[in-house]
Amino acid sequence: MIVVDVLSFCTAVDVAVGRGATVLPQRHGDPDTAAEQARSLGLLPAGPRDGPGPSLRPSSLVGLAPGTGIGLPSPNGATLCATVAAGGAVLFAGCLRNASAVAAAAAAVGGPVGIVPAGERWPGDTLRVAVEDALGAGAIAAALPPEDRSPEADLAAAQYAAARARGLSAVLAATASGRELLADGYGADVALAAAADTSPVAPRLRDGLLQR
Repeated sequence: MIVVDVLSFCTAVDVAVGRGATVLPQRHGDPDTAAEQARSLGLLPAGPRDGPGPSLRPSSLVGLAPGTGIGLPSPNGATLCATVAAGGAVLFAGCLRNASAVAAAAAAVGGPVGIVPAGERWPGDTLRVAVEDALGAGAIAAALPPEDRSPEADLAAAQYAAARARGLSAVLAATASGRELLADGYGADVALAAAADTSPVAPRLRDGLLQR
């Protein structure tokens, strides 16, 4: 199973794991409880997005020291990863940056490959489709053998190809999530997320942690 949360959980995971760190996906809830859980496992708790330390912002993780373990909650990607992990499926964290690497790693496991775009939540906790996650899923689908793709995966791959032709940076910046991040001063995170196939990392859940 590949969970895709482009803005920002799975991009943050890719950046962290690429630095040699490990990530505990934590369900969204009380931040103090998440921090306590992380510390109890000897991990560094993620801070608020607007804080000075490591957080859900991918750009806050580019300087992580190898061997760092971090607890990272989010309402969508991390919560989905924790849900999948509880079911015992082989789990990868995918995004635009590592689409080809994750597709290859998942195919190497054998058997059907499920790709789950995380989506976003409106105020009030209602779920909405996130264009960026659909594009991330399409990028991964496009890297899988055509004969193994479902019609839905073919459509997602075609949508990704169209977005890439227009320019992924511009497309991500125009999404609802992208506009929110840009308005809050997090343009660097949108740029990191749009860097398609620049990462060889395929974060996989092992012993409860997403890692190489």
